[in-house]
Amino acid sequence: MSLEPSKQNVVRVTLIRGDGIGPEITTAVQEILDAAGVPIEWDEQPAGLECLQRYGTPLPPQTLESILRNRVALKGPTTTPIGIGHKSINVTIRKALDLFANVRPARSLPGIRTRFENVDLIVLRENIEDTYGGIEYWQTPDVVQQLRIMTRPGSDIFLRFAFELARKQGRRRITCVHKANIHKMSDGLFRERFYAIASEYPELQADDILIDNLCMQLVVRPESFDVLVLPNLFGDIVSDLCAGLVGGLGVAPGGNLGHGRAVFEAVHGSAPDIAGKGIANPTALLLSAVQMLHFLSLHRHAQRIEEALRLTLASGIRTRDLHGNASTREFTRAIISNLQPLDFTEEAYLPPASAIAPQPITTESSPAWELCGIDVFVHSPKGIPKLPECLGKLRLQMISNRGTKVYPGATPPIVLVDWYRCRYLSESVLNDNDILEALSQLTSAGIVWMHVEKLHHVNGTALYSKAQGEE
Repeated sequence: MSLEPSKQNVVRVTLIRGDGIGPEITTAVQEILDAAGVPIEWDEQPAGLECLQRYGTPLPPQTLESILRNRVALKGPTTTPIGIGHKSINVTIRKALDLFANVRPARSLPGIRTRFENVDLIVLRENIEDTYGGIEYWQTPDVVQQLRIMTRPGSDIFLRFAFELARKQGRRRITCVHKANIHKMSDGLFRERFYAIASEYPELQADDILIDNLCMQLVVRPESFDVLVLPNLFGDIVSDLCAGLVGGLGVAPGGNLGHGRAVFEAVHGSAPDIAGKGIANPTALLLSAVQMLHFLSLHRHAQRIEEALRLTLASGIRTRDLHGNASTREFTRAIISNLQPLDFTEEAYLPPASAIAPQPITTESSPAWELCGIDVFVHSPKGIPKLPECLGKLRLQMISNRGTKVYPGATPPIVLVDWYRCRYLSESVLNDNDILEALSQLTSAGIVWMHVEKLHHVNGTALYSKAQGEE
């Protein structure tokens, strides 16, 4: 028996075809979902290189407005220039909609031979913070600075989402991935919040692992992991590594989720070298669409389509990147032919969404911070700068170069660049006027300073890192 989807339950989904092979694989996925009778109505919107040429922006306002209105989108791959040009469309969408969680399942597929079998894990990547704030500055002609931003509220929102997902999917173990042995404050905060929230989910085994150890373990015994949660940059790398464990980016789905909003996308590139040849593999985007159906509570539709895909792969029908000879069209038709009869109805449910508006969040009852000093970053192309020993209440304590102490004491045999961190501390509590006076004195002494960081103590604990070699 075959049933028609009820029109009153149709969900409107923004569709972005993207660049390169994007239009071909989105067409294939559309055909499969339409043939499956999924209650979806497509709202097609432009984005990508063609939009840049036509509108002067790769992401026109009407496209973002459509996603905001519909609250769910399926997106083909778009091209991001390397080193120059416009910012990533993906990152722009994630930040504009506050899609704080990137969900990347990695599951072995039938008929795709890899080094490992029975891989079934989920990589959850924090999607907003870390180095992806894109806050970078040239400090000197030789030095670029990038800020790595990690926040307590952002970590809490993401980690609670991760634990909830693990619970809903019946997972047993969740692992926090970090580099807190080196990034003691930033990754240390992420790890601290992980265990604080883990206490609310006693049925889940919670543990943690260093990022370098994880990468080694994944290429030796990936089946031992279940759910991985990572800060943004580590998650970006590890999610692609895990895709490689199950066949590559051509079979790797991805979803970017927030509170009641989501954009699902193929995570591979736009592959302009094979665009228009009819050989592109739509599997990654199809599995992303399956994720989307689960998000919409269309679970039976999702399972039916995924089963048809798995039957197709198991029968040996694969595209060239998977060592088959099927065209995009042949592969699509095979999946449609493997769909089981539609003998059910299912109502879509779009999770409630919070308003897209500034939502100030701060930690209450934080202990009082005491201003105790400054780190002044100085441009000095002729070597270690000659600095005043005293700036009012402040005393020079240390100078470092690229994180290694070079003053006081013997200068280690390292390459010195033209950018020095100069630490001044005070035995008494300071105020902002003290800092302004110190900077004025430095300027009068002919010191070229590039930026300054205020140093604080709380309950006697320093809220700043020490240089290598500093006591």
